[in-house]
Amino acid sequence: MPDITRDSSIGAEGYQEIFGIDSKVVCISGSSRGLGKSLATCFGRLGAKVVLSSHNNEELAGAEAELAGQGIDVTAICADVRSHEDCKALISGTVDRFGQIDVMVCNAGTDIIKPAHSYEEQEWDEIVDTNLRGYYYCAKFAAQAMLDQGGGSIIMTSSVASSLGIPGLAVYAASKGGVNQLTRTMAVEWADKGIRVNAVAPGFINNFMDGVHPDLDTPYQRRAIELTPMRRRGNLPEYFGPYIFLASPAASFVTGEILYVDGGYSAS
Repeated sequence: MPDITRDSSIGAEGYQEIFGIDSKVVCISGSSRGLGKSLATCFGRLGAKVVLSSHNNEELAGAEAELAGQGIDVTAICADVRSHEDCKALISGTVDRFGQIDVMVCNAGTDIIKPAHSYEEQEWDEIVDTNLRGYYYCAKFAAQAMLDQGGGSIIMTSSVASSLGIPGLAVYAASKGGVNQLTRTMAVEWADKGIRVNAVAPGFINNFMDGVHPDLDTPYQRRAIELTPMRRRGNLPEYFGPYIFLASPAASFVTGEILYVDGGYSAS
């Protein structure tokens, strides 16, 4: 694969190779279902070695079996990202299994939708500990391993709620706003050490909340689609490209960015 960080010339084969993630080791938190599982499948089908992670052991085992059945080189490590020790074990387990970690996708998340004045203390803790502290823990330990091996890519899953006011998402929005700043600060700190840190901020995704908030036909949801220039929710495969790009050599000069993938919602 051409080293485009050192050589401005690219041969004929290099144009395809710079987007390659073949044989890269990719660890994804929150990947037993939803966006995380779909991303893991995509990375794996493109030749990456994939580490799945979730706090739900039964669900995790099912996802591992499903990906392995597709010929993907996959392993699963049960971890609750709210736990400092679990996150440490997730990264060390990844390195023990595959010898390195090239890409860390911080994706595990949770949400409780309710009016801002009605959150209980434990609800705040659950959301922030998962969505922000958990991201920090995973990124921290991944970076420690990446520093030893000379670099890597860390990708955070943010949200349009990180920068826009969306009713019922006060705590979730606060946590994702923190993720954006965590992304920028880590990117600046580690830029000269070969570690890139970026975030993907999804808009409204079809099936993203299945099993969590089954009723998506609410006045705000309908209004949100009306306000989305593309007039629809995104489909899971439409998010593969941004994550693959940020993980690949093609993004070697991209760090500290929040990439909104929302059908134009944040621009309107």
